[in-house]
Amino acid sequence: MYSPEIIDTIWRKIDEKLCRTAVRSADKLPYTAVDGVHDNKAETDITWWTNGFWPALMWLMYLGTGRGVYRAVAEKAELLLDGAFLKYDGLHHDVGFMWHISSGVNYRLFGGEKSRLRTLYAADILAARFNPMGRFIRSWNDDRVGWVIIDSMMNIPLLYWAEKEHGDPRYGYVARLHADTVLRSHIRDDGSVSHIVSLSPSDGSYIESFGGQGYGVGSSWSRGQAWAIYGFALSYIHTGDERYLAAARRVADYFISCVEKTGYVARADFRAPAEPDIIDSTASAIAACGLLELGEEKYRRAAIETVLALEKYCDFSPETDALLTMGAEAYHGRRGLPVIYGDFFYAEAIYKLRGGKFLFW
Repeated sequence: MYSPEIIDTIWRKIDEKLCRTAVRSADKLPYTAVDGVHDNKAETDITWWTNGFWPALMWLMYLGTGRGVYRAVAEKAELLLDGAFLKYDGLHHDVGFMWHISSGVNYRLFGGEKSRLRTLYAADILAARFNPMGRFIRSWNDDRVGWVIIDSMMNIPLLYWAEKEHGDPRYGYVARLHADTVLRSHIRDDGSVSHIVSLSPSDGSYIESFGGQGYGVGSSWSRGQAWAIYGFALSYIHTGDERYLAAARRVADYFISCVEKTGYVARADFRAPAEPDIIDSTASAIAACGLLELGEEKYRRAAIETVLALEKYCDFSPETDALLTMGAEAYHGRRGLPVIYGDFFYAEAIYKLRGGKFLFW
């Protein structure tokens, strides 16, 4: 049974844990945890796509508690992330994940010029990946010139911000043209989503789709569904375009119809065989944040059910570093592990349910 007191209790547990984890991991950019101890992508892969989620989590906890330790660790992580700028050819479309929610939050809160420049530089990197003939932002490097992944919808809010910050509509044009392409190419009629679509670099026409991190071609990777819910909701928030809200709701309706059958904890792929039964807690956490932006009570109820269902997968022990367990990197990849974005989105959903208004995206 939901009550504000339950959400407050979960928040207190998160704070009690993370204020200690923050100190232990102050010199790291964590991705996962091994035997309860955070790893450190600052040492092993500075351009790793999730490296902005640790400072983002620290900023979220700072906003929710006012504890100075969280701000200090967030700002230290921002400095660690500077090393990624020196490896330009290793960067990708996930620069939004890396800087919009780290240095971008710092700048929006405190106005520091260095944080502003870091975030603008990231926006320029993302905008430079735009293919004007195909009307899409290229996701990855190497020979994948026409590949676009659904995760991209969570990165383009960086461009909406840059449009306002610069007073230059070019950034917004890129974001909206890309969103239109993804809406056309990735969202199926029933609200399910393709993870990866290959588009023609010359005109943006559809070539083929790939199973990506889901079960296979034509399947429904649950974290991709969650990226689409939240990503299109954010494009609606930033543009007011009702088409994006309609897309987010269509994907949300499909997502909810699937998780209602599994107690609101998402399977890694909604169209995979019944066995093995692989769950992805991170997909549910991301979806909960998106559902809370959709403006109808049924979506808020689903978000609450999701948050409460995920509580049993949380490790609230102050002696361990990671929070949300049972994440799955991919259907055919590592599973049953904590991942830093799972921690962030679970905490973000709790923050929103407690009345937090700051939009990280």
